[in-house]
Amino acid sequence: MQQPIASNPPAGKPSLARYLWQGWLRPTGEALLLALLITTFAFTTVGVVGTSDLPNLHPGERLVVPKYQTWLHRFGIGSFKRGDLVVVKPPLTDPYAIQPLPLLGQFGVNFRPFFIKRIVALPGDRIRMEQGQLFINGVAVDESHTVPYWRSLGQLDTISDRANSDAWPFRQGQTGEYVVPAGMYFVMGDNRSYGGSEDSRAFGPVSLDQIGGKANFVLWPPFRRDENGQWRVNWRVMGTPEGFRVLEPGRP
Repeated sequence: MQQPIASNPPAGKPSLARYLWQGWLRPTGEALLLALLITTFAFTTVGVVGTSDLPNLHPGERLVVPKYQTWLHRFGIGSFKRGDLVVVKPPLTDPYAIQPLPLLGQFGVNFRPFFIKRIVALPGDRIRMEQGQLFINGVAVDESHTVPYWRSLGQLDTISDRANSDAWPFRQGQTGEYVVPAGMYFVMGDNRSYGGSEDSRAFGPVSLDQIGGKANFVLWPPFRRDENGQWRVNWRVMGTPEGFRVLEPGRP
């Protein structure tokens, strides 16, 4: 006589802990880990806050920063160049290096923000400013990407400490040309109005480890009104101003 085959008992419901792990915690953790790896080693985006890079960057814009370039540079493959727009973390000695986190600052929660600045001098370069004119290795730099804009507004700074290298605060009374130390970069904002940019003229040069990456492309917003009120495409590659290109070896 054929014996009946016993069927398997129905599986019980998974425990709450297992459900939370498999359905929520594990997928969320994997997604966060993937996002961390991408933003650390591949690329990230940074937002423009403030006006220190006018007229070339505007508040609210968001830029793409390829992080892999920075890692390659740190391993000795390639290097940043004069004229590159980079995101940097200022030294902790700078009064703006630590800022309150939005909404949580009232509870004492702070963060260390990135600044967006332009590399104007490389390790070993001799740099000085006289009445707002930038000199690199004895050559007056043509800063057509910014100076005419501020001059046309009547706001070009030519008299403050920032506009004259002998008075740069970090130099502590030293005068003459400043030689950028090995492994350091001198960065400045494009805003050349009085007090328009907190940069190396105040806190000194920054090291390679303080540079988060080169800002390559404006991603957001896709459209913006120009000075005439007309809408235009805002996507653009952040190239090197010609005034810095001519300083490269081999250029006439």
